[in-house]
Amino acid sequence: MKWQAILAGAIASALVTCVASADVRIVGDPGGEVSSYIQKFSEIRDSGQRIVIDGPCLSACTLLTGIVPRDHVCVTRRAALGFHAASYYNDSSRSLVPTRHGSALVMRVYPSQIRSWINRHGGLRPQMIVMRGRELSELYPTCQ
Repeated sequence: MKWQAILAGAIASALVTCVASADVRIVGDPGGEVSSYIQKFSEIRDSGQRIVIDGPCLSACTLLTGIVPRDHVCVTRRAALGFHAASYYNDSSRSLVPTRHGSALVMRVYPSQIRSWINRHGGLRPQMIVMRGRELSELYPTCQ
C-alpha cells in the first residue's frame, strides 16, 4: 500500500512538472483588453512556462515583454511584435479613441529596450509599428 502512495505522488509530481514546463505558443494573437493580458502573462511567468512567439503578437499581447522574463521567451522567424497607442471604444462614435494616459501606463510595463525601440520609431500612435526579424532576435533568442 505504501508503494502505491509513493507511486501516486511521483506521478502527480511528474504531471505538475510537465504542465509547468510546457511551452505557450503564440501564432497569431491580435491582443485585447490590457488587464486580462497582464493577468494571463503574470500567471505564465509565475508558472515558469516558456513562451514561443511563432507569429504575430499584437497590441496587448506585447505586454509579455515586460512581464515574462526574457530567458523564458524565444522567437521564430515568423515572430512579430506589433505596438500601437492604447485606446478605448467610444460607444457614441463607435470608434477607438487613443488615450495618452493608457499609452503611458502600457509604456511603463515594457522593458527599456522595447521602450527605446518604440521611441526610435515615433512612439505609440494609432498606427501599428512592427518589430520583427533581426531587431526582434537581438532582444530574444531564436527558439531551438
